[in-house]
Amino acid sequence: MARHEGRRADRIRPIQIVRGFTQQAAGSVLIRAGNTHVLCTACWQEDVPPWKKGRGDGWVTAEYDMLPGATHERRKRNRTKIDGRTQEIQRLIGRSLRSVVDLDLLGENSILIDCDVLQADGGTRTTAITGAYIALCDAVSVALASGWVSESPIIEGVAAVSVGRVGGRMLLDLDYDEDSTADVDMNVVMTSSGRFVEIQGTGEEATFDRDELNKLLDLASRGIKRLLALQQEAMSTLRPSRDR
Repeated sequence: MARHEGRRADRIRPIQIVRGFTQQAAGSVLIRAGNTHVLCTACWQEDVPPWKKGRGDGWVTAEYDMLPGATHERRKRNRTKIDGRTQEIQRLIGRSLRSVVDLDLLGENSILIDCDVLQADGGTRTTAITGAYIALCDAVSVALASGWVSESPIIEGVAAVSVGRVGGRMLLDLDYDEDSTADVDMNVVMTSSGRFVEIQGTGEEATFDRDELNKLLDLASRGIKRLLALQQEAMSTLRPSRDR
């Protein structure tokens, strides 16, 4: 069975990264992974949560949501209560970013990440992590230029991708149709040094063995290395001015 756009089983979707997409946030990135589009912003806050006050280190946290028109059927806004899926995803994004940040170097300051899905076609959480890292880096650049921190707290890069077994084939970077019919699907988060941050894997009315697990992780690793390279390519260009 051919994939959409004739994509090979071991290829990620076309990626587009637009830095400085909005004017006010210290870091702002629109990332497109095929038909999944996520706006990631990073804002600096000279404060930490109450439970961290007086400890001398900082905090990085994330919020995630989908706009009502992001999916085929309109999705209600999270007005008063965050649903379980949303809460799980934003915690994953926060953990992933904190894994590559030295919180001691932030001082008692926070970086608040917001990931808003404008259009969803599978892989929203992994795309959010990949884009949020770039927004985080841009926010840190603003903090350094403003003298809010004296040294970058970012240790290394981080990105994420999905993999799965669909119709007996191991596929990288699943779109919605592939994800919804997968026998096994995983979300994998990995740093630029090749260390895993998180592996979320499950069989959908199916099981998988160790050999299949290794194949899926190898496939994810190759995809993440490509995403890390695209992140660096995007960050090597001059960031648009926030004063435009």
